[in-house]
Amino acid sequence: MKKLLLVLLVIALASFLLVGCFGVPDGTEGEDEDEGEVGICPTVAVSGEVVIDTKNYLKAGKHTITVTFAVPTEPVSVYVGADLKSLELLLTTYEVTMYPNADKTVYTGTFTFGKSEGYEDCSDAYIYVETCGTCVPCKYPYTVDSVGPESLIIVKAAPCTVCPAAGFCDITFKTYAPSLICEDVYCGDACSGFASYEIQLYTDLPFDLCCDTSCAIAAYTATGTACPVNGTLRVVGTKIVDDKIYYSVVTLLDKVGNRTRYYAKLVLDSACGLTVTEYLNATGKLCSDYSTNVTTTAVAVGGTGSIGVFTGDL
Repeated sequence: MKKLLLVLLVIALASFLLVGCFGVPDGTEGEDEDEGEVGICPTVAVSGEVVIDTKNYLKAGKHTITVTFAVPTEPVSVYVGADLKSLELLLTTYEVTMYPNADKTVYTGTFTFGKSEGYEDCSDAYIYVETCGTCVPCKYPYTVDSVGPESLIIVKAAPCTVCPAAGFCDITFKTYAPSLICEDVYCGDACSGFASYEIQLYTDLPFDLCCDTSCAIAAYTATGTACPVNGTLRVVGTKIVDDKIYYSVVTLLDKVGNRTRYYAKLVLDSACGLTVTEYLNATGKLCSDYSTNVTTTAVAVGGTGSIGVFTGDL
């Protein structure tokens, strides 16, 4: 008799567990079981997610994961898988602390993507959601883009036949693309894709002590939404007598918001000759998120005067 009672107790406990795993009853009776069936896998949304050609891209960093079930469900476990390109991390997952709403249909938690040891840029991986009602975890693919776009940019001034007699000079910023290169390797983004560029010229040093330019106002601006970079800024409203100094900031963005910024100090002489060098912030230091690869070596691409080149790691 005692053994029989123990067996019945185990069966009763199992029935309660199954109710908790497959969903919390809503108190409705008499409904046909087939009519009440819902998909086991929930929907998953990640803050900042950008869908490009059916792929889910995320900028590296902290994001909020929201898991939504059709019916109240518990318990729920959410894991973020590591970079599938790394064999060492292939079996690694990180559990995310998830917080439910009142009726346990929506769970939210935060996770920092693309920061694990051994992570490679543009890596594919999965978010896994487990409940007791799933035989295997529900899987949601994602790709982390942690590197901004790049370009090799030629900076040059217009020939002196145009200035300074006319009282202005045209300074051009163009992606260097020699005819012998078939692939567009000098401008672009290798993951989510190139989104835009902005060229800004300042008449005063734009950076504060924290390398921020938000309080500075650019004297000249040019923008674009595709590679190659191709901007012309017409500067100086009167005839050039003395050297004119400008500070340039070129900002490139990819489709998830990664930013690459290049800078250079431009010295324009009375003959529209151009010298391009790097410059420092207000404390005399280089800003860490800016490119410092600047050269004034002349490049034979036509025109006269000096030509400056600055680029990221291509």
